Amino acid sequence: MNCTAEQILNEALAAWDWNGQVAGALRYGAGHINDTFCVYVQDEAGDCVRYILQRINTNTFTDPDGLMENICGVTGYLRKVIEEQGGDPMRETMNVVYTREGKPYYADSDGGAWRVYTFVEGTVCLQKVEQPEDFYESAVAFGNFQRQLAGYDASTLHETIARFHDTANRYANFEKALAADACGRAKDVAEEIAFVQAHKDDCSFMMNLLAEGKLPLRVTHNDTKLNNILMDKATRKGICVIDLDTVMPGLAANDYGDSIRFGANDCAEDEPDLSKVNFSLPLFESYTKGFLQAAGDALTDLEKETLPWGAKLMTLECGIRFLTDYLEGDHYFRTHRPGQNLDRCRTQFKLVRDMEAAWDEMAAIVKKYS
Repeated sequence: MNCTAEQILNEALAAWDWNGQVAGALRYGAGHINDTFCVYVQDEAGDCVRYILQRINTNTFTDPDGLMENICGVTGYLRKVIEEQGGDPMRETMNVVYTREGKPYYADSDGGAWRVYTFVEGTVCLQKVEQPEDFYESAVAFGNFQRQLAGYDASTLHETIARFHDTANRYANFEKALAADACGRAKDVAEEIAFVQAHKDDCSFMMNLLAEGKLPLRVTHNDTKLNNILMDKATRKGICVIDLDTVMPGLAANDYGDSIRFGANDCAEDEPDLSKVNFSLPLFESYTKGFLQAAGDALTDLEKETLPWGAKLMTLECGIRFLTDYLEGDHYFRTHRPGQNLDRCRTQFKLVRDMEAAWDEMAAIVKKYS
């Protein structure tokens, strides 16, 4: 069926009972994967009630059934935990609104998949750190996410993106891209290639501990950036973890490490001047303090000890992915200029070098807050 975007949007809107009159639906937010709209509804009292409507990117998330089963399971569990703790589950976790037919998402006539969440009012979503406390508050939110879900059986979750943080597999994909050298670019990046190859054994370190049963499988978010936290406008506290599409089985250190990769520096991810790229121990300490204070005893001693490995490997893995995409012709990560993926990989590798130079200090900071 060949429909216009407006027709599909209206079809999706009709799939829900909005408990009032829909006044409009406008594009919302700064996400790059799903199409997001804010739906404005006038209820019977004449008040405006807002909802978030999203069209799921089924090219990225090919199993919307499994995806929504994950999200409904995790948010349902979180609501119970939050209620037991005396919190407000309507503000402290995402809440899926079911369709008129009682389903967690709607499949439209054009093959798309749509879902609705209640809107968490009185919050702000930051795209970058505006004050030092913001990074700490994101750590508290993600640490709390780990603690609240410590009792959830992670093995029941679907892998929405297969082997997403399997660093050894990312290395194997890099080797394939290097062997193929489809664009003839390998000759120009010998230093970067050598850096990755020198870290081959590191790539399997955490996965080996998991396979040996030394690290537990956890419910992990897998995209622990600052902009996936809703912060209360009045208190500036992180209150709700959002964007649960990549909630999967994983390692707690990976969630921690991805935040460090993203936030414990003050450079752009594609900064071409590596002299401006520096790993920040003060920011590392701020995040570590918040994460461990919130996660508490939910983490094992070895999980805490290996947190620096999470930081290093998530940064290394991201750099490997950028370099792999560069070798393959920049088909996965969106680029806006030639060499952007190469600059991206170089910033990550510079941060890895900085972490290795500060390894003892990182370990001491983790021990301090453990």
